[in-house]
Amino acid sequence: VQLQASGGGLVQAGGSLRLSCAASGGTFNRYTITWFRQAPGEERVFVAARRRYDSNALYANSVKGRFTMSRDNAKNTVYLQMNNLKAEDTAVYYCAAASGVILSAVADSRQYDYWGQGTLVTVSS
Repeated sequence: VQLQASGGGLVQAGGSLRLSCAASGGTFNRYTITWFRQAPGEERVFVAARRRYDSNALYANSVKGRFTMSRDNAKNTVYLQMNNLKAEDTAVYYCAAASGVILSAVADSRQYDYWGQGTLVTVSS
């Protein structure tokens, strides 16, 4: 499956952005889709995930209450609505897909076989 992330940009602190991750070349609803982010000089970290059978998304504590992940299987697309953005949210955001991820491993980037190219989010303070 190929993933294409988009929607990044420059926004002031307190603002909002919506990222999209469009998938092609695979059966979309077979995959767990997850957002990771990587700030300059730091490791890639988990942001949010939506497993294929789950109705609710999972979130990192740092974004809980501010970010909302949704998926539209008909459009083969997932979204990450980011509200009340903070300077520390500045990073390149990646979407990733895996066909089978157990709950305890969702945040482990090594579980994912497919990655989008990343989209840069810059939050000015």
